[in-house]
Amino acid sequence: MGEVKIFGKKIPLISKLSRSLSKRYTRYRLKGKDTREVFTDIYNDNTWLGSDSISGRWSEGEEIKIISQALPVLLKQFNISSMLDIPCGDFHWMQNIDIGDVEYTGADIVTELVQSNIDKYKNDKIRFISLNLLTDKLPKVDLIFCRDCLVHFSFSDIYSALENVCRSESKYLLTTTFTERKRNRVISTGQWCPLNLQIAPFNLPEPLSITNEGCIQDSGTFSDKSLALWEVSEIKKNLSRPVQ
Repeated sequence: MGEVKIFGKKIPLISKLSRSLSKRYTRYRLKGKDTREVFTDIYNDNTWLGSDSISGRWSEGEEIKIISQALPVLLKQFNISSMLDIPCGDFHWMQNIDIGDVEYTGADIVTELVQSNIDKYKNDKIRFISLNLLTDKLPKVDLIFCRDCLVHFSFSDIYSALENVCRSESKYLLTTTFTERKRNRVISTGQWCPLNLQIAPFNLPEPLSITNEGCIQDSGTFSDKSLALWEVSEIKKNLSRPVQ
């Protein structure tokens, strides 16, 4: 059973009603704020209720076991020499991944988080920068790694993020998708909803690879949570702005 913070207090999520109230409160709290303010508030409030990571429960423990093993294999399989991890969050689990000689850039919209990562983890092959995935120019790299991000965006912002990825002329995008979802629901940026990028309104093509994360949250409700790898050039061919 999960929890949500309402006015600074942790409230158990025990029913559909409490989930509905949580969504309404989140929508109210985020109203009128720009993207940086939205995610800075989430960071400051630990809205995602992570015990070890400010990035939330899906960046801790068993939830990252499979991808921690799969990511180094993917990097080698697709000859990745440079990667942009956006959003990098607090670098909690990524710090333990063997990325070999890959040049790593971690980027996040929360400037305080970026500075904390610089102070703790920066070295000759690992750097951190502040970037807005929606609007800032992204570096051209072999791989853009974008886990657990688009699921927090409105349809319009998902499109803007994908369009910005395409503008970077990077080679691959590795991002979160829920492969068994039959419908994508409209949310406001800062909320959350499982997202299937292969169905309307995004209709991305078959990915090069899919790694199921083995998600155990909420008794397997999200067991289809996966990381899918696309060629950016193929995304560019298929991308069309959704009607919202």
